[in-house]
This record gives sequence, C-alpha cells and structure tokens, in this order.
Amino acid sequence: MRLFAAVLLPAEVVADLAAAVGPHRDDTLRWTATDSWHLTLAFYGQVEDARVPDLKARLTRASKRQPVMSLALAGAGRFGHRALWVGCDGDVLVLRALARSASAAGRRVGAAAEEARRFRAHVTLARARIPVDLRPYVSALAGYRGPSWSGDAVALVRSHLGGGENRRARYETLSSHPLTGRSP
Repeated sequence: MRLFAAVLLPAEVVADLAAAVGPHRDDTLRWTATDSWHLTLAFYGQVEDARVPDLKARLTRASKRQPVMSLALAGAGRFGHRALWVGCDGDVLVLRALARSASAAGRRVGAAAEEARRFRAHVTLARARIPVDLRPYVSALAGYRGPSWSGDAVALVRSHLGGGENRRARYETLSSHPLTGRSP
C-alpha cells in the first residue's frame, strides 16, 4: 500500500485556508481538494502490508519523543513552475525533528522514505500540468496567516491513487500517534 506520515489539519484551519484560497482558484492550475490538505512529514511510497505494524510501532515511539506543537499556516511559495503551496509557522523546529524521526522510522522498516533534511513544512494547494508562472499566486497569498492550532499527533495515511473525486487521490488515515514528549 502507498503510505505517508503527516500532521493533519483541524477543520477550522482548513476552512480558513479555503476561504483565503477561494478567490484565486482558476482553471490554470489543478487545485487540490481541501479534504486532502495536510503537512507531509515523510513519504514512504509502496509499503508491504507485513511491514505496516512495525512502521506504526516506530511512529508511536517517535511521536512519544516530541511535544505538542503550536502551528499556523502562513505565507506562500512555489516549487519551480508546477506546485503552489502555503507554508507553516510556529514550532517548525519540532516539526522538522518529527519529520526526521518519521523518515527514519520508514527507513528502518524498509520503506523508501524521502530525505528529511530537505523538509519544508507546507500544504500543497495546486499543481500545473505544464510550467506556469506561479508568482502572481504566491504574491496574492504571501500575506496569508491562518489560525494557530495544536499539532498533537502524527497520522499514518494511505493514499488511494485515483480513488477520490475527479480521479484524484483519496486519503485514508490508518493510525494516529499522539505527541507526548515534553517541550524543551
């Protein structure tokens, strides 16, 4: 199954971001569905079913070492000319450490986790099929600052490619791993 670890967004954070993004949605970009918005910590790709229990156990251990985080979505950016995103403020150092631990958990069970040192906390808003000048979108959303929330768990999420609306990916949360560590 195709898996990733993420911090899920509360409904009020999604609603606020959706209201900010709404006026900028157009037919130039393929906009992601609001119910798919999340902060990816580690992408594992295809993971054998037999490895999932060990991955869950390792995510539980990693989560127990990190404290609850104060987070807020803020600002905007792009990856090249094909992906538009909104960034994240707050306890980003804790989020980065959590991403490293989630990546390490995947590698230890044989899942091909991406390199965590390149981690940039973001929510992907839209993608372009061909290169597009994303600067106007970035400029329009640069001043965005959403409500703060407590990031208190890591979710192990399964991606069903083509299983959602308009043949987009559908996400299924397989498990949730509470953050129970102490703040530094």
